[in-house]
Amino acid sequence: MKLSGRIMKSAEMLGALDEVSAHCDIPCGIYDPHLAQLAAHTVIRMIDLIEEQVPPGEDATPEQIRDYTHGIARYMLVKEEHAELCKHEIRIMWGDYIKPDMVEEHPEVHAIVWEIMRLGSVAKQDIDIEHAEELLDNVHIFAEIFWATKDVATKKVKSAWPSGHEVVLPDL
Repeated sequence: MKLSGRIMKSAEMLGALDEVSAHCDIPCGIYDPHLAQLAAHTVIRMIDLIEEQVPPGEDATPEQIRDYTHGIARYMLVKEEHAELCKHEIRIMWGDYIKPDMVEEHPEVHAIVWEIMRLGSVAKQDIDIEHAEELLDNVHIFAEIFWATKDVATKKVKSAWPSGHEVVLPDL
């Protein structure tokens, strides 16, 4: 038996352990929709960068074609990774943090999460800035709900990121 197992067994025998429960695998208590917002902003920025690319002309060198193709591929990969990261972060908060009493108070939360999942998938599939902005808008709504569950007011401020959109922050 490993040392950790022997310690737990000894504590149980001494009656030193009370039953405990937690809302997630590791009861850290650290949840924040910030990463989901950052990921959605990144999706928007990658679409902007893709749209800024000028395809090589008919007289382009192989190196110019390679550089263009490589740039587009990198932007697409980052866009898709961040769309998935956005979905992942929201799924974790929805599954590990949101409780039935919170849903009673914010009955729209399931529909918002579903819409974020859908729009995250759409963002991976296309290069449509409107879909990416709609993703960010829904992440903002989720962030506002999240902070409301903690009785914390929020504010929207212009982000310092090149996406040029707002971010929802706790108004502490």
